Parts: sequence; C-alpha cells; structure tokens
Amino acid sequence: MDMYLRCVKHLLTEEQFNKTQKIVKQFEAPGGVGELLQSKLVEKREKTANWVFDYWLNDMYLNNRVALPVNSSPVMVFPQQNFRAPIDSLKFAAHLISGVLEYKALLECSHDLPVDCARGQLAGTPLCMEQYHRLFTSHRLPGLEKDKLVAQESSMMPEPEHMIVACKNQFFVLNVVINFCRLNERDVLIQLEKIKEMAESGEDRLPPVGLLTSDGRTEWAEARSILMRESMNRDSLDMIERSMCLVCLDEASGPELSDTTRAMLMLHGGGAAKNGGNRWYDKPMQFVVGEDGCCGVVCEHSPFEGIVLVQCTEYLLKYMIGSPSKLVRAASVSELPAPRKLHWKCSPEIQKRISSSADKLQRLVKNLDMNVHKFCDYGKEFIKKQKMSPDAFIQVALQLAYYRCHGRMVSTYESASTRRFRKGRVDNIRSATPEALAFIRAMTDGKLSSKKMRMLREAITAQTNYTVLAISGMAIDNHLLGLREIAQEMKMEKPEIFKDAAYLISNHFLLSTSQVPTTVEMFCCYGPVVQNGYGVCYNPQSDHIIFSVSSFHESPETCSAEFVKHLLQGLQDMMDLCNECSTDPNTAERRKGPTLDNRL
Repeated sequence: MDMYLRCVKHLLTEEQFNKTQKIVKQFEAPGGVGELLQSKLVEKREKTANWVFDYWLNDMYLNNRVALPVNSSPVMVFPQQNFRAPIDSLKFAAHLISGVLEYKALLECSHDLPVDCARGQLAGTPLCMEQYHRLFTSHRLPGLEKDKLVAQESSMMPEPEHMIVACKNQFFVLNVVINFCRLNERDVLIQLEKIKEMAESGEDRLPPVGLLTSDGRTEWAEARSILMRESMNRDSLDMIERSMCLVCLDEASGPELSDTTRAMLMLHGGGAAKNGGNRWYDKPMQFVVGEDGCCGVVCEHSPFEGIVLVQCTEYLLKYMIGSPSKLVRAASVSELPAPRKLHWKCSPEIQKRISSSADKLQRLVKNLDMNVHKFCDYGKEFIKKQKMSPDAFIQVALQLAYYRCHGRMVSTYESASTRRFRKGRVDNIRSATPEALAFIRAMTDGKLSSKKMRMLREAITAQTNYTVLAISGMAIDNHLLGLREIAQEMKMEKPEIFKDAAYLISNHFLLSTSQVPTTVEMFCCYGPVVQNGYGVCYNPQSDHIIFSVSSFHESPETCSAEFVKHLLQGLQDMMDLCNECSTDPNTAERRKGPTLDNRL
C-alpha cells in the first residue's frame, strides 16, 4: 500500500490523493478487508503453482473483447527481402518452414533446448521454459464473454503434423509429416507451388473467412458458433486450430516499403483490400512471406511473452542464414499427395458478418498512426559508459518525451519478466516515478547542469530499483490484481480501493512500453492499449536504438510523429548533459551508479 501511494501521488490532484490515502488506510487497517483478502491470497499461493497466473491471463487477454490485430497481437518485422522472381518468395517460405520444423524438434526434445537464464539481478537463475511449449501447440478460442487459451497439456497427445498455408484468403493443409517422414525443403517447395497454383486458379474461390478472426472477440465468437452448425466448417476450423502454425503467402502490397509501412502491414495486413483476410489471428504464430519481400511474424500474445517470440524468430533467421537452402536433395516422399484446400459453407448471415469484419478492419487500418525510427546518434554502449542501465535511461527519455508533448506525466506500463517463478509471465515496472518527474522539471526549468545530472542519476536509480523489484516478484500490479480477484471470488462487494479514481487512473496506461532486444536484424511493434495512448517498443543495439511508436489518428491527443520528434530531442539533450558533466571533476564520483542489463 505504501508503494501504491508513492506510485500514484504525482499522477493525481491533491483532492484525489487525499481521498485515496483515506481509502488505503481503511483497506489496510488491522482486521480490515485488505487483511482478509491477503490471507485468502496466501492460502491460494499454498495450493497453486502460481497464484496470479490465471488472474493475470484473464485480465490481460482472455476477458478483453477488443480485436486482436493492432490492439493485442505484437509482430516481428524481418529485414526487407529482395525477391527477384515469384519463386523466390516460395523458396524463402520453404526454407523458413524447414527452420520451424528444426526448432519444433528442439522443443519436443526438451533436453536439446538450452534453459534460459536470468541476466542482471539474480544472474544465472534458470527461467521457466513452459511458454515455449505453447508456441506450436495452442490457439485462442473466442468466447462470448471470455476467450479460452487451448493448449496441449499432455505429452501423450499426438503432436500436430500439419501447418496451414494461407494464400489469396484461401486456406490449405500442408502436411509436413507424411508416412512418418518429415518433408524436406524440396518437398515443401513443391507443395507450396501446388498451393499457389490452386489459389490462383480461381476455381471454387471462397469468401475470406479469416477476416472474422480480425473482429472483436464477442463478434468472432458469435460468427464461429454459426460456422460450427455445418460439418464442413467444423472440419476446417478443427484443421486450423490443431495446426502447428500458419504460413501466410501474401501478395505485394505496394511500392513503398519503409520500416513504418512494413510494420503496419504486419500489424493489420493492409485491410481486406490487401492481405488482412490472409490471416487466422487465433493462432499464436503466423509467418508472413510477402511477394514484395515484406516478411515477419504475427503473434497471438496470450500463450507467451515477447522474449519467447524473439528467441524463436532469432533461431529461424540464424538457421536461414547459416543453413544453406537444401533444394537439391532428392524428395523423401516419391508421390506427394496434393495439399488439401479447406472449404467453408457460408450462409448469408456469415457473408454479412465477413463484410462487417472487413469494414471494421479497414477503420483500424486508417486509424493506426505508426512511426518506426532508427536513432543513430548513439546506442546502449554510450549509456553503459555513463554507468547507467540502458533500459532505465530509455525509460526516462520516454517520460521526458511524453511530458514535452503533453505537459504532464501519466501512468506508464513497462513489461518485466517474472519467469524466475514457475509459470511466471510479467509484472509492470511503473516507470512514471517521482524521481523521473523531478528530472523532467529540472530539464525545463533551466537548472544547473550538475543538478540536472544528479536528478537524472536519481531517476535512473529509481527506475532500476523498481525493475529489480518487478522481476523479483515484488512489484504491486499483480498483487493488487490478486486482491481484487480474490474479493470477486468471495462474492464480496468490490472494495472501495478498486473503485477509486486513483486505481482507475493508474491502470489506464497512456504509455505502454516494452524493451524487445534482438541479436539479429529485426524489430518488434504493437499498437496502443488505450485509444488515447501510445505503444512504444524499443530495441537497443550497441550504436543505435530502434523505436516503434504507435497511436491512433482518431485521438486528438496523440501524434506518433510528434512523440518521436520530442523523443529524439530528449535523447540528444540527455547525451549532451552526460557529455557536459563527464568533463566536470565534481561529477566524477557521482557517475558511479547502478547498472542493470535486463532483457525483458
């Protein structure tokens, strides 16, 4: 409760904070509601592997009714590929599929997959690997009020032996294991060529059913229940949902393929008029291969975190670079059965819903304000030379940018991995600290450089300390969530603390951020989590930082280009401050600050 008050005080008016203090005092009083809920939460901890897992999964994803593209599903954007002929994109896809099969074989033999270990605080601690096993064996099932994460729990169940290939909004079954033999790359290419030929023939062209998965979750659940009335549809749904993953063979989207454009195309496919229907958003992994070289991965986020996505995609890109394409090998299966096209029986009601889903996706396409910028003045090496954590430094820069844009500090979310615990996912690093606000005000008040530098170090220290708490399971967000959900399970009236303006304001994340570092050339991006907010994903490299900033055009409060402009200026100002103070002998001692290299 003390930490909660400290986190919200500077985000509230004096009147709001005084009210919150009284509510908190009442909540934490001996024999009060808080004490009762805490005791019940402790009981739950004793009975479950991870007391917050289900609460968190439901609150973060499964209860959420918004459409998955942009709002929920992050993407990895690969380097632009140079495909000179149509066959080149199919060769790339075949090579990628071979890499997926290699990686999946690693996952199936758990001892072959190196256990991730913590870096920074508690360095060397093994991290929970459970999320990896949901990469290719799960899907998100839409529900009218709440979705379900369907994952293969038992190793006794047969592993999926097929992928789904989407081409021209049609879906095809690609069996990657035939007669107990895994298809080699040449076989895969032959099958992809057949699929493309079937999709382009124009025969039996079916409606773009995949668009339904881009709609709000309740709307998609309603549409799915209508589809399920027909046995043909049930078979097609079953084949998609039980598949390893999707491979989306996209058509060219246009001549201009900047980082920003490619990021948007990965997030929403360009809408129904382009490749928006060439997706099935319920599947965790959709590998996109565009004829124009626009490639990447679309990820349904509920089964796993960004670092798992990064580890998988880095393996695949390294595999493709280091393992020559094996198209010259003889086919392992002499007579390859033709890939099967999935068919749908679409009633007038379904046709109407597909049209409605297409319209909503188009509005989302027009609404997304994306700006990907590669900041090249410096990277994490310069920050480390200042004896500062690169992540904390960038978080303070983001606070400065928001303040300069909007004249205030707001509740901020930065994901922190809690995989040091069994079934651990993430908690929130509350980056909008009082120390960051003091530094920001110093930067605008014309204070002496030495004072600004001291305040920057204090802001970095506060951010670093909170990061350590979060990754060690000692942050407040998951704990508060647990207390709130236990009260609901007990059918209590919602405690006043969870109805208070402070709680609502502190959980309306106008700035949603995440560090997603990579060791190969690619970047991650996602949309804002609220309509009037920003989504900021950053990838710090030794001599540059890639920022992916998103917002919505429909919000009069936000502008991604303006935010990036203030972010770049803030990073420059912070570098100038560090350079100025590094030559001042009076600051030499103060430059010995904490450092933490966290991969979140």
